[in-house]
Amino acid sequence: MPRKVAFEAKIEHLQILDEKGKVDKSIGVPAGLDDDRLLEMYRWMLFFRRFDEKALALQRTGRLGTYASLIGQEATQIGAAYAMEKQDWLVPSFREQGIMMARGVPGSKIITYWNGDERGCVFPEGVNSLPICVPVGSQTLHAVGMAMAFAKRKEDRAVLGFIGDGGTSEGDFHEGCNFAGAFRAPVVIIVQNNQWAISVPRHKQTASPTLAQKSIAYGIPGLQFDGNDVMAAYQATKEALDHARSGKGPYLLEAVTFRMQDHTTADDATKYRDPAEVEAWKPRDPIARLDAYLRSKKKLTDEQIKTWEEEIAAEVAKEVEDRENLPKPDPLETFRQAFSGEMPQHLRKQMQDMKENLA
Repeated sequence: MPRKVAFEAKIEHLQILDEKGKVDKSIGVPAGLDDDRLLEMYRWMLFFRRFDEKALALQRTGRLGTYASLIGQEATQIGAAYAMEKQDWLVPSFREQGIMMARGVPGSKIITYWNGDERGCVFPEGVNSLPICVPVGSQTLHAVGMAMAFAKRKEDRAVLGFIGDGGTSEGDFHEGCNFAGAFRAPVVIIVQNNQWAISVPRHKQTASPTLAQKSIAYGIPGLQFDGNDVMAAYQATKEALDHARSGKGPYLLEAVTFRMQDHTTADDATKYRDPAEVEAWKPRDPIARLDAYLRSKKKLTDEQIKTWEEEIAAEVAKEVEDRENLPKPDPLETFRQAFSGEMPQHLRKQMQDMKENLA
């Protein structure tokens, strides 16, 4: 007896703006992205890059601890930021400082965090973002749990969580996806497939041809998109968030991009990565791609970029100044920030011991 097909599925890939800045005419520029908005997004991407370059310089001169650069991954972050609604929540990994800042987290907080200061996790009132999450994969559980809570409260909001390609090999990722699918949680997970998890290439992470197809096992819609295409990033994320907010459940997105820098400043990618691979990705640069499109529309000039560069340099310098003008941290804050309610007895004793030692 011939075997019957029990299940079939496919994963689509979305690209709108190609490497030369040309829009796929069969798709067109997404609704909601007029020229003025695209100029805003361009400026944000330029800000992300200059902020990262400054952070790397601070680390190399001993003024910042270990830092994870987002250079080359700006498009996904700003595209996703513009796709979110004000009431939505962001759950970042450790390379999402761009979208965090676009959502209202001061750059000084990012610098403070990477200096090992607890105050870098305390954001202004009304900023719907969790702090940076360094443990690989655990933030998926946080994102799904929050989304389940919002659904139970019947709140009109969704959660956008990020994870790297390496994080999809962690159990936390699979547990989160399973809960999200089973409970129809209003959550969208973006996998930043930047081809490398520290020194491990993507093809050694999994035998799956795509990472988006991991959604299929959990009954979740999945889509792969060009992570260096800001239009595709916006369109894919908006569709997924609208889907989640409408009560239809979660969505898994895979952003195909590339990590242009070392994994973090504690890493040296030249020891395991062929420089030719980095060179091959340079023509796909997300900023250059949007630059070409806006210039073709005669909406961007060298004079405008020069003005923005001067403004951004001053803005980044101010963020650094705000961080470096902070008074020295109180070591006891480590205890005070751990619990929203009453502190357990054993921690009260430890805090008292530290207080006496400091005195």
